Amino acid sequence: MSDVLSQKEIDRLLDGLKSGIIKAEDLKEAEIQELRMRYKSYDFRRPNKFSENQLRTLQMLHEGYGRLLSSYLTGYLRASIVVRVISVDQFTFDDFVGSVPSPTLLTVFSLPPLTGPAVLETNPQFLFPIIDLLFGGTGKMSDRVRELTDIELSVIKKLIPKLLEQLVLAWQDLYEVTAELQSIETNPRLMQVMNPGEIIALLTFSTVIGGTSRGLINLCLPYLMLEPVLSKLSIHYRNTRKDMAKEDDLRRLEYWMGQAELTLTAVAGETKISVRDFLQLQEGDVLTLDRRIDEDVDLFLEEKLKYKVQPGTMGRFMAVQITSLTEGGVAIEQ
Repeated sequence: MSDVLSQKEIDRLLDGLKSGIIKAEDLKEAEIQELRMRYKSYDFRRPNKFSENQLRTLQMLHEGYGRLLSSYLTGYLRASIVVRVISVDQFTFDDFVGSVPSPTLLTVFSLPPLTGPAVLETNPQFLFPIIDLLFGGTGKMSDRVRELTDIELSVIKKLIPKLLEQLVLAWQDLYEVTAELQSIETNPRLMQVMNPGEIIALLTFSTVIGGTSRGLINLCLPYLMLEPVLSKLSIHYRNTRKDMAKEDDLRRLEYWMGQAELTLTAVAGETKISVRDFLQLQEGDVLTLDRRIDEDVDLFLEEKLKYKVQPGTMGRFMAVQITSLTEGGVAIEQ
């Protein structure tokens, strides 16, 4: 539809005004409605410093943080824990502090070489089930929300650095940072780590512990901290880093697999004796095994026969030397 009226449309409007069918007030109201549709209101006290693409990339980046956190906490606490990003938006720091419940736990930290503080807020609905699991419970939420005791706070302070370590791992695809813990607060009203009017990116995570307990984690990243990496916060940048991200994922996977502990069991031989003889065994008795002294010993990996080995010593310790692999119980010479 053209914005310029034709002569016939102008004549029709003038006739309508003369006859009273169309009132001047109606035209004025129509113009106001058109302006409202064409323009959006803007609050200069709360400028939008992050673009939609930047916020979307922040969400993608921290969805990886949620997965890392889920895997780490599930293994560390031996319970099903799911962490997901549910919202990403920009607010002033004062709005964030005003929305935080009390009591809660606020961790102030930095991400060198980026400058400025950031805040990780973990609310009681997340903390109390975690504390219950650490103390040997089933991960139930406390009957009432209360302040953390000194013992509970001491336990949580050992867990917080682990949460920040997972954040550093999630950021590796975007920017090489380290996490430095500055302070831990329990009263949001007393926290004055940045200007109240400073614009922040606020990422909110939902947490599900054991399928029942639900809580929230809020990650507050100020604009001044993220400013050096804003050029990288775009979908285009993420796509160009796809191949590199795959390599990084493989390296991380290899690293964490290398941290897994496995049980190795060397079986020197087997024999059969009666229960009566077993009950009469004394120190110094000799049992005849079904294996010669020069024959290889079986080495089991998590109860599965995997290697043939020769026993010996290394320094003050007993050790074995692998001589061959086994497949289906058959030795494969190397």
